[in-house]
Amino acid sequence: MDFDYFYEEQSEQFVFMRVPMMLITDERFNGISSDAKILYGLLLDRVALSAKNHWVDKLGRVYIIFTLSSIQRALHCADKKATKMLCELEKIGLIERRKQGQGRPTLIYVKNFIPSCNERALTRQNYDSRVVESTSLDSSKVRCNHIDISHIENNQTDPILSEEGCDNDTRELYREYFDEQLSVGMLKERYPHQREMLDGIEDIILDTVCSGKSKVRIRGEDMPTEVVKSRFMKLDSSHIEYVIESMKRTTTRIRNIRQYLLAALYNAPTTIDSYYQQEVQSDMECQNYETTE
Repeated sequence: MDFDYFYEEQSEQFVFMRVPMMLITDERFNGISSDAKILYGLLLDRVALSAKNHWVDKLGRVYIIFTLSSIQRALHCADKKATKMLCELEKIGLIERRKQGQGRPTLIYVKNFIPSCNERALTRQNYDSRVVESTSLDSSKVRCNHIDISHIENNQTDPILSEEGCDNDTRELYREYFDEQLSVGMLKERYPHQREMLDGIEDIILDTVCSGKSKVRIRGEDMPTEVVKSRFMKLDSSHIEYVIESMKRTTTRIRNIRQYLLAALYNAPTTIDSYYQQEVQSDMECQNYETTE
C-alpha cells in the first residue's frame, strides 16, 4: 500500500485514541497485554461521551455501556479475545463490571489509571457542573502576553488548594504522569533559564489535581475542581511552551503569579491556536513589508 506523508498540520484533522503513557512505561502495568491497554484507551474515550450524556450513578461516578459484541467489532477480534482483555483490565483494577440483570447490558466503570488513596467522594453536584468544562474564562482576564517575569511577586500560598488531598505516594504518581505528559525534561533543556518556572508550573498543576476541595478559584471565578483537573490532565508540552513564551514577552507587573498561572494553564487549550495564528499573521505581514521595501 502506498501511504502519503503528513504535511504541516494535517495530523490534527484526524481522530486519535489516547492510551495513557503510564500504561506503557510503568512496570506495574507490565502484566497486561498491549491489546488490553488499547482496549483501555478505547474505554477511556467512551467515558468522556458518557459524562456528556450524564451517565452517572447516584455517587456521581461515570459508567459506560460497551457490550462484548461492540468490542469485537471495534477491535476486530473474536469473543474469546475480547473477554480475555476485559478480564485482564478487571483483574488489575482498571475497570469494574456490574451486571444489571437479565436482558440489560452490563455497566462498566473505567477506573483512574493513577491509584488514589484519599480521593474524596464526589457528589452528584460536582459532576452536574461538568458543563462548565466547555466554558473558558474570559480571555480579557488572562492576558498571557502582558506579564513581565522579571517583576513577578510570588504571593503566599494560594488558599484555594486544600491540604487534605492526595497523599504523598499518589502525588508522586501524578508527578510521574506529568513529567512524561508535559515532557518536562525536554522543556528544561529547551528553556534552561526557566527551570525554576517549570518546576513551579508543575507544582501548581499537582496542587490542583491533588486538591481536596470541590472548587478552585481562578481569576475570581469558582470552578469545579474536577473540571479544572480534567483540563489539566490534557495539557501537553505545547501548552507549557505557550505559557512560557507568552510570559517572556510581557512587561506588566502582576501581584499573584500563582493565580495568573492557574488561569493561563486553564485557558491554554482554548487560546493557544488563536495566539499562534496571530504570530503567523504578524510574521507574514513583516515579510510582506520587507518584500515591498
